[in-house]
Amino acid sequence: MKVVLITGASSGLGKSIGEYLLTKGHSVFGTSRNPSKYPDSKFPLIAMDVRDVSGINACVAEVISKTGGIDVLVNNAGVGILGPLEEIPTDEIRNHFEVNLYGPIEVMKAVLPQMRLQKSGQIINITSIAGYTGLPFRSVYSAGKGALELLSEGIRMEVKSFGIDISCLAPGEFATNIADGRYYAPQSAESAYAEVYGRTIDLINSQVNAGDDPILVAQAVSAIINQHKPKIHYKVGPFMSRLSIVLKRILPDKVYERILMNHYKL
Repeated sequence: MKVVLITGASSGLGKSIGEYLLTKGHSVFGTSRNPSKYPDSKFPLIAMDVRDVSGINACVAEVISKTGGIDVLVNNAGVGILGPLEEIPTDEIRNHFEVNLYGPIEVMKAVLPQMRLQKSGQIINITSIAGYTGLPFRSVYSAGKGALELLSEGIRMEVKSFGIDISCLAPGEFATNIADGRYYAPQSAESAYAEVYGRTIDLINSQVNAGDDPILVAQAVSAIINQHKPKIHYKVGPFMSRLSIVLKRILPDKVYERILMNHYKL
């Protein structure tokens, strides 16, 4: 049994990960901004907003006081954002990075002292296949997830001598409620991007609705936890999503860009 803390665990991927790890005998704690909204949660939810450092520290201290330590952190909390860059309010861009990049950083900073004390620990940062390439109308989202991937590579080397492993798990499209919680730049008939942006919203949301079962992400997290020497990067999702990463690696930049533009009908 391991003590696992999962951020953003009241719904979607975080909830699936938590419920699955429970079936494997782990002691699971999740976080939510409003735990009272989820009285039927199968594991304890602790109030925490990843934008609030004092709340993060209080949450980590509570888990440690109840269990004596934290073996695994799953940095899952995140939000989506969609729109042409010039039409996304800068405050929304800042908020996105506060949640998707600075939030995971602060949670890692909160758990690392305990993991160093234990001389063991594991951090799994949930990123995205979208973090491997810049995507039209998802440039901000791709940038945040891509930054978390690179950040994880660097920190992994810093903490390895303390017995701590850090990995990234990049999901593709999964059938969750992410489309409902995503920020959308307002659509306007006067916008230079009106037609293509509207088509892109429909395409992206249809891919989410037709996405894989989130249990696959939960199973991937469980497998990473059980590995003796976890890898740095993992991907999980539809074949074409994973293939896109390979194609970007082997194709000339402009050829790959043309493939993406054809896909989005740009």
